[in-house]
Amino acid sequence: MTSDTRFLLTLTRPFRRDDIVRMAPPLLRGPFTVDAYHRLAELGVLDEDDRVELLDGQIVEMTPIGGAHAACVFRLTALLSGRPGTDTGVSVQNPVVLAERWEPQPDLAVVRRAGGFSGAWLPGPRDVLLVIEVADTSLERDRDIKIPRYAAAAIPEAWLVDLGADVITVYRGPSPDGYRDVVTVTRGETLRPLFLSDITIAVADILG
Repeated sequence: MTSDTRFLLTLTRPFRRDDIVRMAPPLLRGPFTVDAYHRLAELGVLDEDDRVELLDGQIVEMTPIGGAHAACVFRLTALLSGRPGTDTGVSVQNPVVLAERWEPQPDLAVVRRAGGFSGAWLPGPRDVLLVIEVADTSLERDRDIKIPRYAAAAIPEAWLVDLGADVITVYRGPSPDGYRDVVTVTRGETLRPLFLSDITIAVADILG
């Protein structure tokens, strides 16, 4: 054994087999309601560190967050935060309850709560002014499953940041059949959220 190997071994703590098993979310057969989904967490079947979301009653494992994705979420959070007032805030990678069998975890949601943010609560569709998904490996799921569901829940505006194509698609005008107004913007253009009219954001500042 070389000295380098001995050094690496000293940095590694032993794991029991049950520690390793708990790292992977269990495969559970749905459909589940939001209440049943929360109950699984209360029973310890799901752990708060499991990266999963509830889509159409199915518990779906979320893709790992890479460097480009994380950096984009950080930039968006900085650009949308810091507004005066206490009834609007930015929720980062937290659940939004859309319907009986839908509790996705968008990358960002700008939420408004007239009573402030004290106490335990989860935002619903009426609380959400803007929802943003940052997509690299998750593009098809975000575009084809989650965005239409945000429209069906009447969330007024959604952005899909496509890191691979280096563009942002803006969705407005929600309906049960999807968003009626869809526009793709690129570097050199700016965005102004519908319900945050005091904010103007350069597309390049989001894409990095």
